[in-house]
Amino acid sequence: MASRRLRLLLLGYLGVFCYHKVTGIAIETDNKNVKAEEFKEAILSCKHKFSKGMSLRIEWKKIQSQEVSFVYYNGEFTGDLKDRAEMLNTGIRIRNVTRKDSGTYRCEISAKSEEGQRLGEATITLTVLDKSVASSFKIEILESKESVPPTTPICVVPNSAMTGTVVELSCKEAEGSPPSEYQWYKNGVALLEKTGTGSARTANITYTMNKKSGTLIFNTVSKNDTGEYFCVASNGIGLPQKCSMKRMQVDDLNVSGIIAAVVIVALVMALCGLGVLYAQKKGYFTKESSSQKSNSQSTSEKDFKHTKSFVI
Repeated sequence: MASRRLRLLLLGYLGVFCYHKVTGIAIETDNKNVKAEEFKEAILSCKHKFSKGMSLRIEWKKIQSQEVSFVYYNGEFTGDLKDRAEMLNTGIRIRNVTRKDSGTYRCEISAKSEEGQRLGEATITLTVLDKSVASSFKIEILESKESVPPTTPICVVPNSAMTGTVVELSCKEAEGSPPSEYQWYKNGVALLEKTGTGSARTANITYTMNKKSGTLIFNTVSKNDTGEYFCVASNGIGLPQKCSMKRMQVDDLNVSGIIAAVVIVALVMALCGLGVLYAQKKGYFTKESSSQKSNSQSTSEKDFKHTKSFVI
C-alpha cells in the first residue's frame, strides 16, 4: 500500500515537471472557489474544448502545501474518494464531503495531436463548512445538476415575408445543462445582440436578438433582411451545436397586382349584372314564370275534375 502511494506521488511530481514542455490549451471551470456544507455533496467542474473523438487522458490531483496526491488516475478514484466520488464528464462529484476534503484540486486533461502532446489544467479550491458556520453565513447550497452539452437546436425561420411586417425567428434546444445561450447568424456573419449602435446602425438593420430565449425579432422587416439564417446553441459544455441554414425572402407588397385583381373582380361582377339586365329585357325570366304559372293552372284543373268525379 505504501509503495503504491509512493509510486502515485512520484508520478504526480513527474507530471508537474513534464507538463511544462507540452503545448497548452484552455481549460475552464464554472467555479474556482467551491463552498459546500459538511456531509452534503460538492461539484468540481472542469471543461475542455478538445474535438469530439479525441483520446483524452484525465487526471485529478489534490495539492496540499508541498504534497501532490492523485484523486483520479488511470480511470479510477483513489484514497478517501474511491467510494465517494464519480465523474461528471471531465468534472467530479464528491458525496458526503468532510472538512478533510477541503483543499486545492487540479484538473489536468491531455490529448495527443499532430503537433504533439497537448495539456490544459484548471485549479479549484474546495472549502467544506460545518452546519453551524454554513447557517451563520447563510450559505445557500444549490442542488447540483449534471453538466450536459447542448443538442442540435430547432430553428423556425419563415420562408417569405412582406416588407414592413413583424417577423419572428426562434431557436431552442432543451437538453443542455446549464441552459444554452443562442447566437443568430445571417449569411455566416454573427448578428449583434443590441441594435441601434455600431454596425447595426450603419447597416440600417432593425431587429432584437435575445440570447437567453433564442428569439430574433424584426419589428419592421425590409428587403435588406433577406438572407440565409442559422442559430448556434452553446452552454460551455462540449461543442456548440447549430441548426441547418434556412433562407428568408423578403419582398415588397405588390400594390399594382392587388389593384389589378380588384379591377378584374369588379369587371366580372359588372358583366354578370349586365347579363341579368339583358335577360330580363329579353323576357327570359318572364317566359319561365308564365310557363310555371300555366303548368300550375292545368294541374289545378285536373285536380278539380278528379275531385268532382269522386264526389259524383
